[in-house]
Amino acid sequence: MTKQFASHGDMEDKAVSFEELSDNAYAYTAEGDPNTGVIIGDDAVMVIDTQATPVMAQGVIDRIREVTDKPIKYILLSHYHAVRVFGASAYDAQEIIASRDTYDLIVERGEQDKASEIGRFPRLFRNVESIPEGLTWPTMTFDGYMTVDLGNLEVHLLQVGRGHTKGDTIAWLPDQRILFAGDLVEYLSTPYAGDAYIREWPITLDMLAEFDAQKMVPGRGPALKSEEEVHKALAGTRSFLTDLYSSVNNGVAEGKDLQAIYRETYDFMKPRYSDWVIFDHCMPFDVSRAYDEANGHEDPQIWTAERDIEMWKQLEGKK
Repeated sequence: MTKQFASHGDMEDKAVSFEELSDNAYAYTAEGDPNTGVIIGDDAVMVIDTQATPVMAQGVIDRIREVTDKPIKYILLSHYHAVRVFGASAYDAQEIIASRDTYDLIVERGEQDKASEIGRFPRLFRNVESIPEGLTWPTMTFDGYMTVDLGNLEVHLLQVGRGHTKGDTIAWLPDQRILFAGDLVEYLSTPYAGDAYIREWPITLDMLAEFDAQKMVPGRGPALKSEEEVHKALAGTRSFLTDLYSSVNNGVAEGKDLQAIYRETYDFMKPRYSDWVIFDHCMPFDVSRAYDEANGHEDPQIWTAERDIEMWKQLEGKK
């Protein structure tokens, strides 16, 4: 029996949590749906990743207004994926911040990614009509590092390496040792590697480990409230990526085609990771990207709605 495409079988609403990590930091999570981080200073609020639509974003705004009336001046895009950025218009922020690499990816593939992700996530985008025309564009970009003062609270924004995309950005509160990792780190949720640099990603995770964060908001999964949980999330993400690439790379070295490598890799990964959120959604995209990377294609191909369907039929339509 052919599996339903991507997340088309995931139509049940998730329970939302809004958890205080410190006097300044909060995590908006929803049982493995994309997370949003919130940082509150004396003068302003920063939101990290905005949800998929303005209607979805209103749920975040409602929670923020339960704890502060300070203006939401800044949005940080941890990367360019549509499920993270198209809620931005709901916040009426003064600045939308992203790495220059993320800006370049929006230029290169933003339109295609928007159509691709709307096609993959019908529940997250069921209020798609609320998205304004066009793309979400950063109003401020940086290379590598910048700081933002929210009023007696300085937020450090950094690119520590390529992984989930080439533009991944984290937010760091050094005095509180709280890290907002975006999709560089997942917890009990499957890393999406369709646009990734899979061989570099574990190195980037090692860089994140050096922060010795006490708390973390991962891209998906519950907020991490101890160093032990942070360590588990980093280790789990790393293990998934190294297992994925090792299996695919071995298949390529043996001269196997993509379909055979997919079936072998899926069967290899399933016993350990199948209970992680969006496992079945991610695996065809992840193996396709790992296959390209193992064959010497350094940069990810652009996913389009048409390529998504074609790939899915190729890998999941045949047994």
